[in-house]
Amino acid sequence: MAENNVEKFLADQKDMEERRKMLIDELLRAKAAAIKDFDDKLAKLGYQPDGTKSRRSHHKKSAPAGTAKNQKG
Repeated sequence: MAENNVEKFLADQKDMEERRKMLIDELLRAKAAAIKDFDDKLAKLGYQPDGTKSRRSHHKKSAPAGTAKNQKG
């Protein structure tokens, strides 16, 4: 009886994980289609991306060697 419950639980968990992956894939496809549609509308309005998109980063820029704040000596 207990083995049956465990097997049923594992099967349900596997089904839920597969459904989750399908929903994520569907959402990503919908997002890509919406972005493409928006880009097409911008192009019709004459917008031309310059291609030099600056990327934001959460990383701090490192200081050049020898300019550390806590130098001793």
